[in-house]
Amino acid sequence: MGRVLVAAGLYNLAWGAFVVLFPLALFQWAGMAPPNYPEIWQTVGMIVGVYGAGYLLAASDPLRHWPIVLVGLLGKLLGPIGFCSAASAGRLPWTAGWTIVTNDLIWWGPFSLILYAAYRDHVGSARVAAPEVQKMALRARTQFGVSLDELSRLSPVLMVFLRHFGCMFCREALADLARQKRAIESGGVRLVLVHMAGDAHAGEFFRNYGLEEVPRVSDPQRAVYRAFGLGRGDFLRLFGPRVWIRGFQAAVLHRHGFGKLVGDSFQMPGVFLIFHGEVLRGYRHQSAADRPDYAALASEDLSRADLRF
Repeated sequence: MGRVLVAAGLYNLAWGAFVVLFPLALFQWAGMAPPNYPEIWQTVGMIVGVYGAGYLLAASDPLRHWPIVLVGLLGKLLGPIGFCSAASAGRLPWTAGWTIVTNDLIWWGPFSLILYAAYRDHVGSARVAAPEVQKMALRARTQFGVSLDELSRLSPVLMVFLRHFGCMFCREALADLARQKRAIESGGVRLVLVHMAGDAHAGEFFRNYGLEEVPRVSDPQRAVYRAFGLGRGDFLRLFGPRVWIRGFQAAVLHRHGFGKLVGDSFQMPGVFLIFHGEVLRGYRHQSAADRPDYAALASEDLSRADLRF
């Protein structure tokens, strides 16, 4: 998304600068009479250039700056409509419309997808349940009979919500957690795993990674998942190009493999740091292929953690 907006920004700046410097060129190419006041057309070029600056600024965080994309898309929708109306009435030659292809039409798809991604991000953020619901979910107990709330009052708790056990990304996450467990616990943080399998099966599965003694919560109905706003992923989040590439790396190159489906295959994972029953920070996966730094999320240094509430 950022690259699309950078391209749009540079294009708009170039097009706007060309119109300001050579206001009569496009009219000559289209075989149209030049305007009596080219300064008005130069003003249009200035406005287009300003849009380019806006796209470049939005490229730093497309999901946050979606209003700029929306305004741009509206212009790219209304402009062709106005041109077609004028050309149909004979006020403009159809040959003047070739600029619409590069100015407007080719951006409809990318801009629409950016807005859709922003909408999905908003919906995902809205799924984060109210604190009261999360507090109720923290009553869930681990295999040791201690509730998540009780654990969080003894020390900070890093709750890692896993995908189904057959998923190569779930297996990769467990390998990462086994490797980072000492670093996580060195800061006084307790690791807790939340999964969708039965507890007996989970204990046997986690033993392969040396994590069988880590507190875990069996949540086959995904009630705790939903309480923390972790829903089911859409097609792109689960089967997009990046997921396929990372899946090959995790399953084949890194030898994590894949196995029998245990749980909801569409369930998205996440990570939350809890202390005294309160969520301090969290990481909400944007795709199944995300690979968060668990030790960073458990550390006191917020700048190291990629936070995605």
